[in-house]
Amino acid sequence: MPAPVFHTHPTEFGSKLVTYGDHQASEHMPDFDQFDHLPNILWDIILAVVAIIIGLIVKFMLALLLRKKPKEAPAWSVTRSILSRMGKPFSYFLPLLAFNFLLPAMRMKSTIYPVINKVTEILLAISFANVLIGVIKVFEDYVYHHFDIQKADNLKERKIRTQLQFIRRIAIGLIIILTVCAILLSFNNLRKIGTGLLTGVGVGGIIVGFAAQKSLGNLLAGFQLAFTQPLRIDDVLVVEGEWGRVEEITLTYVVLNIWDQRRLILPINYFVEKPFQNWTRNTADILGTVFLYLDYATPIDPLRQEFTRLLESNPLWDKRVKVIQVTNTSERTIEVRALMSASSSGNAFDLRCDIREGLLKFLQQHYPHCFPVTRALIEKEDRPLLRSTPASAHPSEKGERVGEPGLTR
Repeated sequence: MPAPVFHTHPTEFGSKLVTYGDHQASEHMPDFDQFDHLPNILWDIILAVVAIIIGLIVKFMLALLLRKKPKEAPAWSVTRSILSRMGKPFSYFLPLLAFNFLLPAMRMKSTIYPVINKVTEILLAISFANVLIGVIKVFEDYVYHHFDIQKADNLKERKIRTQLQFIRRIAIGLIIILTVCAILLSFNNLRKIGTGLLTGVGVGGIIVGFAAQKSLGNLLAGFQLAFTQPLRIDDVLVVEGEWGRVEEITLTYVVLNIWDQRRLILPINYFVEKPFQNWTRNTADILGTVFLYLDYATPIDPLRQEFTRLLESNPLWDKRVKVIQVTNTSERTIEVRALMSASSSGNAFDLRCDIREGLLKFLQQHYPHCFPVTRALIEKEDRPLLRSTPASAHPSEKGERVGEPGLTR
């Protein structure tokens, strides 16, 4: 039996006639060569639009896939963090990536293609760097959620947040620097210029070192503070006579949120070179004092009982320390110190104000004579102007009063 013979004859409309033995069949295949008749510019525009559409469709599908996941905690979720932090970077990265794949299929002129290709590579590198920064921010949101500083004992959380701020800034800085280096190294001309500049690095480094001495000192001090941590985010400090909380720590300066909503900005090497008070270095617990300056006639025991009653009825007292003592005396008054404890400096301030007002009200109602008074000894003598008093006269006859003490307030 003779072997089958295949014969293929292309037709005018792009179909082919297939002969298998004594049977014939016609199969119509689409011919993509018909797009060759399109103008080059129109073809390139179509491919660019297709690339953008493909990128947006992929982004939409990823977002839809993330939204289909079970709902997490209402306050924070990984899904919302990814969508908010990385949605915009992916809106640029995915279309550029699709455009880069379709770029070889475009019919550009040989003089235009290298320029478009180089611009695409640069934009792709920038958008990819933006995606990496978004990943870092998602990780930061995750850490912030799991280490909340709103609770009372937040020492561990503040430590981690302080270090995280430095790590985030360093990581973002490295991504930006590496992206810029990758872009510059992609140009051959810039490589040659960089090679020529290497000869002046020695002298230039010395000049830059002297010029940026303070800036480099601040940078090194920032690294020192990040890991030795004499201060942390949300620490309570007293600096330059101002009380406030650490709001932000950068590589070069520290922002202190003062109690009256002012901002005190200090160079970071200030906290390496000068002393300052940190009220939350190890714990947030703190002691508060109230000083009263009273008369010597003040009874201490009733005052102590009232102090105990005020503390036990105040929810700001943490029930650790409760002492009232006479700590000093002067020629006019006694100094009474009321010592109490609280779980934080903010609670301690409010507790001191409450106790001070309560003790003053108690003294006003029950012992008003115990407030400081001024005592003076007044001598009065009434002598006639035209006659003298006989020497034999009794001292009591010389005037109305002699050496009578008086009391003034």
